[in-house]
Amino acid sequence: MRIFDTHCHLGLLYEDPVAQVKAIDEAKRGLAVDKEKTKQANVIALANISTNLYDFESCYKNTKNIPNVFHTIGLSPSEVINPGKDWEEKLDEWLDYENVIGVGEIGLDYHHKYGNKNDQIEFFLKQLDMAEKHELPVVLHNREAGSDMLDILKSKTPSKGGILHCFSEDSDYAYKMIDLGIYISFAGNLTFHNATNLHTVAKNIPLENILIETDSPFLTPNAYRGKRNRPVFIVETLKFLAKLRNMSIDKLADILFTNSLKAYHLRLSDLVYYDTTENDEE
Repeated sequence: MRIFDTHCHLGLLYEDPVAQVKAIDEAKRGLAVDKEKTKQANVIALANISTNLYDFESCYKNTKNIPNVFHTIGLSPSEVINPGKDWEEKLDEWLDYENVIGVGEIGLDYHHKYGNKNDQIEFFLKQLDMAEKHELPVVLHNREAGSDMLDILKSKTPSKGGILHCFSEDSDYAYKMIDLGIYISFAGNLTFHNATNLHTVAKNIPLENILIETDSPFLTPNAYRGKRNRPVFIVETLKFLAKLRNMSIDKLADILFTNSLKAYHLRLSDLVYYDTTENDEE
């Protein structure tokens, strides 16, 4: 079984993020102390999502030599007031780095009222243009800004598609995003008992448009509530989605893994693949 955590924040995993990622890599080769947890999840690849310049620079440096750790770089709405010196030039340069596979997370957040709406929209539009320049998909952040985000994406549809991470809208909204070439990604909050709206969406939209993520260290699945989320916990979201869709975990994992590669325009040959069959049978 192969799983791609399509959205995690290694820079925020305070419990030694580099050690965590190395443990995942080593477990696939039968070398890690944390082997038991890792073999349950079979996390084959990770997308480390950076939301500011500092996070990307530090995480990329520390993990660039670890197989199957990919990166996106973008400035989230939280950075609109102070994006950092020469942020556009740096972003333009870093998007050409090896294993950088997307622009994000970028988007709109009206819940926290970062700056004002017009500033957020302009900030978002600039980064959509950069995604076009570098021919990369976008990783989208939407919080209480669904209408504006949809209008913007209709007028400036990403040619390489994208991912709406941590989906929180209804089925109608999901289909409108899918029509624009955007994948719908579910995080650990899908497993919450009261997330009935998300359950309905995840159960009914086409499987070929679905991804899963941890958003580590946030949105810990219900089975691990009270703990900081980790990439290995993604298996709980997979299990829950398989139950919703009334299908086997293995079959669903294969479909989602394929979707993840397509969403990020990766090929299987871009990954170092370890055969985990022996570990699974222990």
